[in-house]
Amino acid sequence: MARVKRGTTIKASHKKLLGKAKGFRHTRKSVVRLAKQAVMKAEAYAYRSRRLKKRDFRRLWIVRINAACKANGIAYSRFIKLLNDKNIPINRKELSVTAQDAAKFKELVEKAKA
Repeated sequence: MARVKRGTTIKASHKKLLGKAKGFRHTRKSVVRLAKQAVMKAEAYAYRSRRLKKRDFRRLWIVRINAACKANGIAYSRFIKLLNDKNIPINRKELSVTAQDAAKFKELVEKAKA
């Protein structure tokens, strides 16, 4: 039976790993042992941050809506409750975009109050 040499397999996996480490600084981009650790850490941060991004954007939208509500003389929590009571189906992302247009948002507040 012929002897199996695995150098090409290792070389391919190292190449794939160093490709993921491209753009890292110093030896973390070129030394396989350090690159492996750096890539694992980077992937862990990326996984976590994909979930955090959703929270961060929701908080941003709420801040924008709250500022627009204050300008129209209504509290954020009261405004959201009024929208729910009137069965106006609009999410916070759409509300924050609408809040940038003062006239449209004022119209929405009046509709919720009515």
